[in-house]
Amino acid sequence: MPKCDHCDAHVSERFARVFADANGEIRACISCSANAGIAEAARERARGT
Repeated sequence: MPKCDHCDAHVSERFARVFADANGEIRACISCSANAGIAEAARERARGT
């Protein structure tokens, strides 16, 4: 099961597919990151593809 690299909390497979980087690392989960930060990362990644 995937986990947050920052706090070691488990995250869903779906969260990992969306927010993991190219190496499969999850820098922050919902618990340790502001939702705005997660949304911004998603927008940046969408622009890059």
